[in-house]
This record gives sequence, C-alpha cells and structure tokens, in this order.
Amino acid sequence: MSIRDGIFTTVAVALSGVALAGLLGTDAYSQAAGAEARGLKALSMQVELGSEACVDEVDSRWAALPEGGAR
Repeated sequence: MSIRDGIFTTVAVALSGVALAGLLGTDAYSQAAGAEARGLKALSMQVELGSEACVDEVDSRWAALPEGGAR
C-alpha cells in the first residue's frame, strides 16, 4: 500500500506542476493579477476619498470618519 501511495503522490505532484506551468505560460495569470491590482487600487482610492482620517482623542488611534459624520 505504501508503494502505491508514493506512486500516486508522485504522479499528482507532477501533474499539478505541469498544470501550473501551463497556467503561467498563458496570459490568463497575468491578466487576473493585473485586474486584482487595479481593483485593489480603485477600492483603496474610494475608501480614501469617501472618508476623512481623524485621530481618536481618547486612545490616540486613527479612525475613519464617514462622510457626514459628526466630529
């Protein structure tokens, strides 16, 4: 049983390596990574524009104040 498990594991690792190499060889991976980076940048810009940073006077921690929030 141990020999069969070792063979199965070796074949599975080899196939996953080939699949990963195939994925990285196409433009699908770079396009997905670029889209994720653009989405994260857009999200962070919206958060930055949509709220003002203010210092919490009690704990001296940074907190986000929503638009129209009381100061």
